[in-house]
Amino acid sequence: MASLLTRTPTCLVTRQCALPKPSALAAPRSRRTAIKTSALLDFLKPKGKASRKPKRETVVLEPSYNLQAGLAAIAGLEAYEGIIPLAAFTGFLAAFLTFQATRLRFVFDDEALEIRKDGQESENVLVGGENRWPYKAFINWEFWWPAFPVLVYFKEDQTKPEGQVHFFPIIFNGKQLYEVMKERCGPSQNSA
Repeated sequence: MASLLTRTPTCLVTRQCALPKPSALAAPRSRRTAIKTSALLDFLKPKGKASRKPKRETVVLEPSYNLQAGLAAIAGLEAYEGIIPLAAFTGFLAAFLTFQATRLRFVFDDEALEIRKDGQESENVLVGGENRWPYKAFINWEFWWPAFPVLVYFKEDQTKPEGQVHFFPIIFNGKQLYEVMKERCGPSQNSA
């Protein structure tokens, strides 16, 4: 037993021990600290593309002439019955809406509904400003009559804080308009 206690390890006598150098110990420790620090501060960094909402494609509604054809048929019946002034008015309305369907477009982009005239931005003649309303400004919207859509109504609070009402004849594909309005503006009171 005494020989075990009196023996000195060779590495201590020659001073060539295989002990790690202090710099070798510091590197892994600083790396571990950096990893912990970055994990703690990750919530401060802006999120990448995964956190952004995917951009929705722009939808331009196709024109539809169903309403105008119905008005023209009613004008024909009124003329047949001899109600010429009313037939002239209904026929004029059908022709006017047909003309408007060829030049106006409802454009639904990622952020707003816009009405373009001849493919370009247009100003609202009645209340001023451009014909563009962000979806977040919509208070409510509705179709009259949902089974046979003739008129679309929506109310928004961008034009006036208390809300501005808008009515448009449905001179576009009614089903396409309904689906896009429901997707981007939320369901209406009567949506299924």
